[in-house]
Amino acid sequence: MGTFETTLLAREEVAERTMAFHFAKPAGFDFAPGQAIDVALSQDLRHAFSIVSAPFEPRLTIATRMRDSAFKRALASLAVGATVTIDGPFGSLALPADRSVPAVLIAGGIGITPFVSILRQATQDGLAQPLVLLYSNRRPEDAAFLGELQQLEKRNANFRLIATMTQMEKSARPWAGERGKVDEDLLKRAVGDLSAPTYLITGPPAMVEAMQATLQFAGVEPGRIVTEEFYGY
Repeated sequence: MGTFETTLLAREEVAERTMAFHFAKPAGFDFAPGQAIDVALSQDLRHAFSIVSAPFEPRLTIATRMRDSAFKRALASLAVGATVTIDGPFGSLALPADRSVPAVLIAGGIGITPFVSILRQATQDGLAQPLVLLYSNRRPEDAAFLGELQQLEKRNANFRLIATMTQMEKSARPWAGERGKVDEDLLKRAVGDLSAPTYLITGPPAMVEAMQATLQFAGVEPGRIVTEEFYGY
């Protein structure tokens, strides 16, 4: 972990009220998929974010819902070419080291960001580990990186994406996929034997706690459930 200076290269909208910010990757900055950084815009304005980009990529990307906070307002107005300070990387969210163990990734909303990094790198490396992503959003409009994840599924024979929407009555877009929250029934249909995989869970605290309880009630050993405070809200 260290302190680095970097510059903003570009920004883009990746979902409704959700922006990705692309920074130059500083020389000597190395990280593992799933890790996070602390972004400092000034002495008083700093925030932790999971890294969206994968280690093999030349840029360093974060993404966030654009809420009305002092930090988010400053981030939104940051000029391309502006310099910021980052500290990191930190965090231990990672796929099981034993590549024969399947991994089930469960993400709520913008909690998807560390999994984008993990899945980009796994696809780039041709990782043979079986991977399932359960990705829950209110509406397709809110689902950051959904199109990219659908493309990764096509490229990676070991990766299966199951996206579900919980408030389609508020959406203006068509949706032919799953509806409703990630529950034990959806997990069993997606995974089969719930005792075999390791589970990585990110998202709002209430969602993470609910998923932990659901898995433990279904008989999954606590040691197979990995959660980490999500950075990026």
